[in-house]
Amino acid sequence: MNELFANFNRIQKNDPEFHEIFKNFAYGEVFEYSTLSEKDSILVTLASLIACQSPKAFKKILLSALDKDISPEEVKELLYQSVPYVGFGRSHNFFGVVIKVFDKKGIELPLKNRSNTNSQNRHDKGREIQESYFGSENIEMMRNSTPEDQKHFNTFLEGFCFGDFYTRDGLNDQQRELITFTFIATLGGCENQLRGHTQGNLAVGNDREKLISAITVILPYIGFPRSLNALAIVNEICE
Repeated sequence: MNELFANFNRIQKNDPEFHEIFKNFAYGEVFEYSTLSEKDSILVTLASLIACQSPKAFKKILLSALDKDISPEEVKELLYQSVPYVGFGRSHNFFGVVIKVFDKKGIELPLKNRSNTNSQNRHDKGREIQESYFGSENIEMMRNSTPEDQKHFNTFLEGFCFGDFYTRDGLNDQQRELITFTFIATLGGCENQLRGHTQGNLAVGNDREKLISAITVILPYIGFPRSLNALAIVNEICE
């Protein structure tokens, strides 16, 4: 983690006092209380920086982590997964950052396609994943309780969010739900969605300890208010 933070050399040169305080906390003390693997720590950090709109920090950490802790394919899937949750307006700049980093690292683009759906089956495949994560009864209840003039949002969730993205190769179910939890926790103000994806994480095998570790790792980037809100929801759902 010291190696990752070494890329923040401008801060180190011009404000060594802050550099030392933040480094010791974010890349020292924080990791004493996290049980995430190095890969998952990098994934949630990069996910949080996308939702925070911090392309410079994202780039510096990615430069250190790429091919050591995370593969080009995993970076691509992280970007894809961000779009339905933070929106392309927020994700757009990070596609450009990744292209520049890949070019600097000599990684040839485009990468191999990872899609497992087509225009005919994307809704059915998406619905299958929704039901496996959140339960078929809950999904059916959501669809039935939605006003008629808003049902197309359920259709979008089914086909675009879950059909186009969750079905892809490159990240497993546990990683996708963990970074989704991170996107939503970082955004803040999305408590109902965070409740749903806390349940989704538990359904795919990410336990309470893993979610608390994810919040611990991203706290330096999102601050205490959003971290404590996320913790409250994890405690609520897990109880």
